[in-house]
Amino acid sequence: IADQVLVGMGAIVMDGCRVESNSIIAAGAVLTQGTRVESGAIYAGAPARKIREVSAEMLAGGEIGKIAERYLTFAGWHR
Repeated sequence: IADQVLVGMGAIVMDGCRVESNSIIAAGAVLTQGTRVESGAIYAGAPARKIREVSAEMLAGGEIGKIAERYLTFAGWHR
């Protein structure tokens, strides 16, 4: 798993997967063995598949990092 990747809660990443930078794996997604997540893509589902590209605006605004920070905040509420 590269830098600047958001892995949603409950997602499963099986052996041999390659997750490239600036990508998002949706909550509950299942990356089957050997899946390659392209840089700048959003993957969701079971089995996970590419559903769309991360927008240039999202990348420029640092949205992946902001979403990750919110995940940490929400997780703290349930400890």
